[in-house]
Amino acid sequence: MLRVEQPGGAQSFRANGIDIFYERAGVGPRLVFLNGSGATIESSRVLVAPFLQKFEVVTHDQRGLGRTGIPDNPATMEDYAADVGALMDHAGWDSASIVGLSFGGMVAQEFAVTYPQRVDSLVLMCTSPGGAQPSYPLHELEAVEPAERSVRYRRLLDERFDDEWLSDHRLDSMLVSVMEERGRAEKSAEQRRGERLQLDARWGHDVLDRLDRVTARTLVASGRYDGIAPPVNGRSIADRIPGAIFRLFEGGHMFMVQDPTASSAIIEFLLDD
Repeated sequence: MLRVEQPGGAQSFRANGIDIFYERAGVGPRLVFLNGSGATIESSRVLVAPFLQKFEVVTHDQRGLGRTGIPDNPATMEDYAADVGALMDHAGWDSASIVGLSFGGMVAQEFAVTYPQRVDSLVLMCTSPGGAQPSYPLHELEAVEPAERSVRYRRLLDERFDDEWLSDHRLDSMLVSVMEERGRAEKSAEQRRGERLQLDARWGHDVLDRLDRVTARTLVASGRYDGIAPPVNGRSIADRIPGAIFRLFEGGHMFMVQDPTASSAIIEFLLDD
């Protein structure tokens, strides 16, 4: 595979018909961090940062996003999982802990049921198994008027997020501002196509009847007020993975930022091997 060195530990290589952009940093046990819908390495740094203190972390722009290539054909969850395998191969890792957030949690599930021997420990955050228990269909927001879309999206991030709540909770208000600013960013037609490929694959996600194939130690973590991937979906995942632990944290879809205990609890789980 062709590798291109970039400044600051960033690199790219070609696999599965696209150029995959990734970063590798930190020292410790091996960990792959998988980003959420529409997210890139750049937009997820605050979420990855806690893991860099204890792990060697590899993260990448998933196909269609950021600096990774946009395929010509529709993408499937199997494609996204195969990219994770190619990334680990490129890093020289036979196995690693996998941490997946939201859409990244869907990819992590697909990877863990397809390549169980390559997963040392598994953390699935604010995600859904698909099938009869999908996450909220984010692609449907495109047809909603901008003002209504903003109101609806806030409540999806956290069911408590109305004007009164946000006026009284500065951190949550800042979180909403960051997420909405990301959504308003100017994008080319090709960038929008890449995001749509991911949303289409997301809606086709379904591992519900295959989760018993996961063999890794697993923690499933949900936010109490998550409107995108409600806690009932997380519990369902944990119920189907042998020996899985379910944890409920205070917050919504971004509980990793909202609940100060979340990062330490997840890292403790990963290190308690």
